[in-house]
Amino acid sequence: MKFCSECAHPVSLQIPPDDNRMRYVCGNCGAIHYQNPKMVIGSIPVWERDGELRVLLCKRAIEPQYGFWTLPAGFMENGETTGAAAQRETEEEAGARIHLHELFSLLNVPHVHQVHLFYRATLLDIDYAAGIESLEVALFTEAEIPWEEIAFPTVEITLRAFFSDLKKIRQEGGHFSLHTQDIFKPMRPGLAPK
Repeated sequence: MKFCSECAHPVSLQIPPDDNRMRYVCGNCGAIHYQNPKMVIGSIPVWERDGELRVLLCKRAIEPQYGFWTLPAGFMENGETTGAAAQRETEEEAGARIHLHELFSLLNVPHVHQVHLFYRATLLDIDYAAGIESLEVALFTEAEIPWEEIAFPTVEITLRAFFSDLKKIRQEGGHFSLHTQDIFKPMRPGLAPK
């Protein structure tokens, strides 16, 4: 940050009084510009018929990770709830209408200043289509998922936890759990799959 968004004067990094972190502070108007993590919100949209469950994934048409597969997700907008963000992102990226269930995973990604949240969701129909940020959209069983082509660690962790919970529920009963994790590893190199 170079200029104050309040008065347009230059800012400098300093620790404000009664604070313990470096912040951008305007020397003219005194505004302190706090920078906070971004919220990435998405869904795990599923379709189940005849006992076979498939999850909807999007092949990214944008960087980072162009050409890799992901769950429909994106940055939360001001003025919306996390649930509304998950539904909007699913519609924008996958052209899919969903019934939203509970929050399934919350993943802290401090090295990129983000928090990722994924909700379980059921597709209302299979009338989906790639949005402008997706090259294609497809349904996958667990065995069909292109695991080596998953874009982000948060998506892989969420998918593996989802299928692990699903297996336990089918064998022993019970319900899905909320999964939380801190992720410090970077994305895989951004080389598009063949």
